[in-house]
Amino acid sequence: MAAQTVGDFVLSRLREWGVRTVFGYAGDGINGLLAAWGRAENQPEFVQARHEEMAAFEAVGYAKFTGRVGVCAATSGPGAIHLLNGLYDAKLDHVPVVAIVGQTARSAMGGSYQQEVDLLSLFKDVASDYVQMVTVPEQLPNVLDRAMRTAEGRRTVTAMIIPSEVQDLEYAAPKHEFKQVPSSLGLTWPQLAPDADGVRAAAEVLNAGRKVAMLVGQGARGAAAEVEQVADLLGAGVAKALLGKDVLSDELPFVTGAIGLLGTRPSYEMMKGCDTLLTVGSSFPYTQFMPKLDQARGVQIDIDPALIGMRYPNEVNLVGDAAATLRALIPLLERKTERRWREGIESDVSRWWETMAKQAELDADPVNPMRLFSECSDRLPENAIVTADSGSAANWYARNLRMRAGMRGSLSGTLATMGPGVPYGIGAKFGHPDRPVIVFAGDGAMQMNGLSELITIKRYWPQWTDPRLVVAVLHNNDLNQVTWEMRAMSGAPKFTESQSLPDVDYAGFAASLGLRALTVDKPDQIGPAWEQALAADRPTVLDVHCDPNVPPIPPHASRDQMTATARSLLAGDEDRWQVMASGIKTKLQEFLPHRGG
Repeated sequence: MAAQTVGDFVLSRLREWGVRTVFGYAGDGINGLLAAWGRAENQPEFVQARHEEMAAFEAVGYAKFTGRVGVCAATSGPGAIHLLNGLYDAKLDHVPVVAIVGQTARSAMGGSYQQEVDLLSLFKDVASDYVQMVTVPEQLPNVLDRAMRTAEGRRTVTAMIIPSEVQDLEYAAPKHEFKQVPSSLGLTWPQLAPDADGVRAAAEVLNAGRKVAMLVGQGARGAAAEVEQVADLLGAGVAKALLGKDVLSDELPFVTGAIGLLGTRPSYEMMKGCDTLLTVGSSFPYTQFMPKLDQARGVQIDIDPALIGMRYPNEVNLVGDAAATLRALIPLLERKTERRWREGIESDVSRWWETMAKQAELDADPVNPMRLFSECSDRLPENAIVTADSGSAANWYARNLRMRAGMRGSLSGTLATMGPGVPYGIGAKFGHPDRPVIVFAGDGAMQMNGLSELITIKRYWPQWTDPRLVVAVLHNNDLNQVTWEMRAMSGAPKFTESQSLPDVDYAGFAASLGLRALTVDKPDQIGPAWEQALAADRPTVLDVHCDPNVPPIPPHASRDQMTATARSLLAGDEDRWQVMASGIKTKLQEFLPHRGG
C-alpha cells in the first residue's frame, strides 16, 4: 500500500470536516493535490471554474447559501493572486471561506524563481485572522483544522499555503514531543445566555418608545420568528439592510424593504420619523439613512462585539445571538396599544408596492428593467435562491423584487464588486442542487466573466437534481450604474468611451453551449419567458433588451443629486431627452392617486 502523502491527508481531513465541494483551477503549484484528488476518486468534488476569481466567488456563494465553510483552491503565483477579489468579497460580507494555495518549492524560495510570490504577505490582510504556510508534514492537521475552525468561528477568510514539493511528502502526524502541535476535529457552539441586566435596559428603552423602527441584517436570518414577534409587540416597522433582504418576507405589511441608496421610500420615511431604533444583526454603514444622531434612542443586538455600537449612538449594545437575545427580551416588552405609527407604516408600504407596480408597467425602449423583476417576483418558486450582480441589477433587486418566506437571496454587499452573480448561482446550485436558482446580471458583468462561467454551467448542470438555473441578462449596452452615478454624483454627462459596451448576443452564446436561450425585446414577452425558463429541463439564459435610460431614482433623492443630474444632461449627455422623459414618467408614479388614497 502506497504511503499517504500530504496531499492525500489534506483531502482526507477536508472530508472529515464535511467538505463536499472545492472550487478551483489547476496549476503545477498544486500538482500534488491534484494527484491526490485522482487517488481519492474526486472526493471532495473538485469543481473546475474558468478562472480562480470565479472559483473564489463560487465558494462564497456556496457558503452564503449553505451556512457551511466554502473552500477554494489555486496554484501558486498568478492563481493565488486571482483568488483575492473573491476572498475579499467573503471577508467583507463575513462569510467563512478557506483558500488552499500552492507555492514554489522550498528549495527555490528567495531565489526570484518562476511564479514565486510572497504569499504570506499577499494574504496577510484578506486572511488576517489566520494564514499559515505548511513547510513540514507535521504541521498538519493543526494548520488545516485551525483554518477551518477560524473561518467558521469568526465568519471570515483563512488561507493555507502548501509548497509544491511538500504536497508529495509522506504524511507524518505530529508526535507527543516538544514543539509539535497535535489537533482534533469538530466545533460545537455554546448556547450563550444574553446578559440579564442588558436585556432589562434594552426593554426599558424600547417600552418607552412611541415610534419604534427596526433595522435587520443578515445576522437576523435565523431569528425571523422572533423579529416578527418583537415588531408586533412594539408596533414597529422593519427595514432590511441589503444582505438581510431574505430575512423577512416582503409580503408582511410592516416590512418596509431595503434601506439606503438602493432603499425604499417607506424605509426612508420610517427612519425620519422614529423616536426609537432597534438594530438586529446589521452593521449597515450609511448613517445618513438612519435617524438623526439626536433623534432616536438606540438598542443594538449583534453577535460580533467588534461591529456593535459603531453606526449609531446607542444607549444599549447587546452582544449575543439574535434569536436567543430576542427571546430573552420578548417577555419584558409591553405590547403597544397605540397603533397609529404602525398603521401609517403599513399604509406607506402598501402604497410603495403599488407605485413599484405602476413604474414597472411604464413603456420603455424596448423593455423596462423594473418589469423584468416585478414579473419574476410573481412567478418565483417558494424555495428559489436569487443572486444579483453589482450595478443596476442590484438597484432593481433591492427595490422591485419581493422575497417570500423560504426564499434566499444575496449579492456582493460590502465590496460591491462586479462579477459574482453567475458564480454565486453556481455555488448555490452545488450547495442546493434540488433548488431553482435565478441570477440577475448586467451585460457588463456578463462580458467581464459571466459568459465564461456559462461554460462551467454547461459542464455541471446534468448532475443537479433540479436543473433550473436562470441567468437573466440586463442587456442595455451600457455600464449603467456608473453612468447614473456620473450624472447624479459628479454632474457629468455619460462618457461614451468608458460607458458603452459592445453588443453581444447572449442568447446566441448560451444556445451554442446547449443551454436554453430566450431573447426578450418586447414587454409582453417577459412573463412567458419567465414561465418557460422556470419550467425548463436545463439552465436558461434570458437575453433581455433593457432600456438604459430608465432611471434608478432613489425615492429620497437629494436636491444636490437632482441638480447634478440635470446639469449633466444639459452638458450634452447623448441620452438626455430619453432620460428626462423616462425620469419624469417614473417619478410621477409616486404622486399619482393610488388605490389606498
